[in-house]
Amino acid sequence: MRGERINRVSGIVLIALSLTALLTVLSGYRVSFKPFSIYTQPSQPDEGTQAHIFQLSIVALAPMILLFLATADWKRPLRSARPLAFSAAAVVLAFAALYYLEHHR
Repeated sequence: MRGERINRVSGIVLIALSLTALLTVLSGYRVSFKPFSIYTQPSQPDEGTQAHIFQLSIVALAPMILLFLATADWKRPLRSARPLAFSAAAVVLAFAALYYLEHHR
């Protein structure tokens, strides 16, 4: 029972960290509550707080993925794969948006 609970919590944290990374990129690197503000504002030389939040959430994903995989119930692989797939999609979107902002803006 304990491993299942750890897996459930680590899955939730995994999704939360990946969504944090995605929403941070979409909201911009400045402390701002306007969605997509980085698309309309000029670039700033300093990265700012949101860049560090993005970086920390990406770094924190690695040990959380390991914990999730270590406690996963591989008798039910589809149930174990769902949080990983959702998290992976959010991280891919975050890096795609980041690439676009860095290279096409």
